[in-house]
Amino acid sequence: MTVQFGVFVPQIRIDLAGMRARAVAAEDAGFDSFWLADHLYSPGTRPVDVLESWTLLTALAGATSNVRLGHMVACNPFRHPAVMAKTAATLDQVSGGRFELGIGWGSVEPEFETFGIPVGSRRERAEQLGETLEIFRAMCTGEVFDYSGKHFQLRGAYGLPVPVQERIPVHIGGGGAQLTMPLVAQHADWWNCVGYARDRFDELAALRGSARISGQYPVGLAATAAEVDEVRAVIDRRMPEGGWGTPILGTADAVIEQLVAEHERGVELFVLRFHDFGEPETLGRFGRDVITPLRVALAG
Repeated sequence: MTVQFGVFVPQIRIDLAGMRARAVAAEDAGFDSFWLADHLYSPGTRPVDVLESWTLLTALAGATSNVRLGHMVACNPFRHPAVMAKTAATLDQVSGGRFELGIGWGSVEPEFETFGIPVGSRRERAEQLGETLEIFRAMCTGEVFDYSGKHFQLRGAYGLPVPVQERIPVHIGGGGAQLTMPLVAQHADWWNCVGYARDRFDELAALRGSARISGQYPVGLAATAAEVDEVRAVIDRRMPEGGWGTPILGTADAVIEQLVAEHERGVELFVLRFHDFGEPETLGRFGRDVITPLRVALAG
């Protein structure tokens, strides 16, 4: 079983230069992927700068060469499926085939209310996501098609140019057994287990079908044992365990031990959110002190 590392950096209060520096540092450090949030504002905080995610991914594609790029996760109700599919194919072209579609049916209901975006019930939004992914795959073929769904209807539609990749990987994040996991089993290449669902990991993993498993983890990498308590306090404040799950925390050796334990449970891709918002120096240290030795150990 392979192991991959991604870094999740929500673009909240971080300008373009800061995001570019983090993406380049992640690539240089050996991370496989770099992930953004998809919000029109910063949920639950005072008004702050939040760069639009698809535009930002395009800029990051131009600043990097190898690291894969995506959302964790894109908010489906923000865009019509055909618009999303067209944008995804264009971003895959711009990035040379490095785009991954992380997508969800939208769970921050106050955001829809704030910006006047009409949405249905949670079940209806899940249904819409299923139709979106069917339309997305049809658009990616470049062939003309009709689509008649409960929520969307297309006539003589097609998507050109097609993506560079033969199949853009789809990641669906969440922990709902009734609404989310059926979508994972039917449509996803990857199921992303969010932090609040990790206590039901085994139960939910059994519902994922053939999707591979990724997981979101808050991470605090301490340079020395003396710094662990300080790093823990920062994580507790910025990423409370109730929403983000138990953090991966400690010096490099301790972090490696915790990651190996999660890998043995079936997690192939670690999507990590760092306690210091992914400062380039931290990403470089994580690559040197964690990613490289862990891969060597697993290969042996």
